[in-house]
Amino acid sequence: MGRIYTLVNQKGGVGKTTTAINLGAYLGYYGQRVLLIDLDPQANATSCLGVDKKTVRAGTYEVLIGAASISPLILHNPRFKLSLLPSSPALAGAEVELIEIEERESRLWKALQGIRDRYDYILIDCPPSLSILTVNGIIAARNGVIIPVQCEYLALEGLGQLSQTLQRVRNTFFAELAVRGVVLTMFDGRTKLATDVVREVRRFFPGQVFQIIIPRSVRLAEAPSYGQPISIYAPESNAAKAYQALARETLEGDGIHIPIPEVAI
Repeated sequence: MGRIYTLVNQKGGVGKTTTAINLGAYLGYYGQRVLLIDLDPQANATSCLGVDKKTVRAGTYEVLIGAASISPLILHNPRFKLSLLPSSPALAGAEVELIEIEERESRLWKALQGIRDRYDYILIDCPPSLSILTVNGIIAARNGVIIPVQCEYLALEGLGQLSQTLQRVRNTFFAELAVRGVVLTMFDGRTKLATDVVREVRRFFPGQVFQIIIPRSVRLAEAPSYGQPISIYAPESNAAKAYQALARETLEGDGIHIPIPEVAI
């Protein structure tokens, strides 16, 4: 049965989509069957993987409102070693339409049950908000949420609110909801502030922060404009090596031991 992790942070610009894409790509690199679900109406994960969101005929929106089953809508990309359930701007309408649908908070989780055994990992990229879409993503996170946190001061402000939301989901829908880990992103070792943020996040989430820290990187920022994960765009970059190491740390934490490859992608 595939593991389901949801990447969540109500603050935008913290590297959430970047982490979803590149963690997924490197999990695929290590031989895992990976599905990335774009649960954001902005469809950034879709666009960053080279799919024009304006041409998406059906995707996450249709799955959530029950207009289509999930399996035929999944796009497979052997080069990226990823599968994608794309999003489109139509997903913004789900916020309103789901209000009248029974058990609206668990629509995604129910849709995934029929395909979960086809994948080793299902990663869900949520919008930067605490909306009904994000709640769907959190409830579907049967193996925990992954929280990317930018190494800047303002990124710390919303962690308390996010923790409260996770606790409300535990109290109301899913008591076993766990934090799989916190990923520190956009780290600039030249600044004292970045080091201070790392220390504060580790204090806020004791024992739950990944050891690998993702550095700030021009190459990482460029990759989406080429519609590629960093594993394809700049595999020798420091950011690529960091995400590769993050994938290994994730696999090892899940009890999956894979030897270090002798060659890069």
